[in-house]
Amino acid sequence: MSADVPHPSPALTDFLIAHKLVRTGETADWTPLAGGVSSDLWRVDLPGRSLCVKRALARLKVAADWQAPVSRNAYEWAWMRFASRHRPDSVPELLAHDPEGGLFAMAYLPPEHYPMWKARLLAGEVRPETAAAVGQLLGTLHAKSAGDAGLATQFATDDNFHALRIEPYLLATAAAHPELSDTLQALADRTVTTHLALVHGDVSPKNILVGPSGPVLLDAECAWYGDPAFDLAFCVNHLLLKSLVVHERRAELLRSARVLAEDYGRRVDWEPLATLEARSASLLPALLLARVDGKSPVEYLTDDRHRVFVRTVASTLLRAPAHKVSDVLDAWATALETPTGSLSSRPA
Repeated sequence: MSADVPHPSPALTDFLIAHKLVRTGETADWTPLAGGVSSDLWRVDLPGRSLCVKRALARLKVAADWQAPVSRNAYEWAWMRFASRHRPDSVPELLAHDPEGGLFAMAYLPPEHYPMWKARLLAGEVRPETAAAVGQLLGTLHAKSAGDAGLATQFATDDNFHALRIEPYLLATAAAHPELSDTLQALADRTVTTHLALVHGDVSPKNILVGPSGPVLLDAECAWYGDPAFDLAFCVNHLLLKSLVVHERRAELLRSARVLAEDYGRRVDWEPLATLEARSASLLPALLLARVDGKSPVEYLTDDRHRVFVRTVASTLLRAPAHKVSDVLDAWATALETPTGSLSSRPA
């Protein structure tokens, strides 16, 4: 191979051979896949079939110094096995795993049949029924795991979750906003001490494929037995942020956020819905602010006025927390329409 062409390390090819995923005499074509910051992801084309190989990185591919243990790869594999038991179509087929090497193989799902939800949303293809299906799936998986002592022990991944979510999102944002640091620290403390269900930790449209049988979840590296309110807030957060840049489908994006939360809420049976909603509603503005001023800012908010808008709305909600996700959505929509904060009159 040319030095200019990315190619896998010998450990990856040895992994396929050891697990009999490559037959004797077959040629494997490796293509790096983009989109993630925390792992190397490869598409491997073999005669008549394709698969994916994923290996966790010790240092994430972001501008800030962000390191995380590669053991998270084993927890991702375990989370996907859990999901496949309860919703088989919700994850790719799992093929092989090497916990010591921090890598696994799974089926490759072609984008012509499994488009990425993020790509669809940014292209203006916004269907609230897709968001509703995501809410249903997320709520179902949380309900299936709630109160499970075995899962709580298996996914006691507090250190991973702190490194991947608490520190780069809540604590880094607190450092960037000293006036809000006490509030953000309190949210971090509450989150890390809440252990109710198995959390995916990265329920983002970039990690959701729109499959023929429903949504498919990827990238469960942050899997943790903790606060399910985090997953709900994390996903709704992305829909709100995209409403700033997909101007012509703003109403549908806000509707998508609403139905996702509503359909999720119909499956909450492990605690009072109002209790979970209050935690999610208070986390949501913190995550909004984190995607502007934390360690992993979203790449599509390139307009300064969008970032100022997020800071203004999120700061207000952090100082006077809402009690329901719908209240956060109402506040966001109202701010969009106010004369001083409106973005609706100018295309994004």
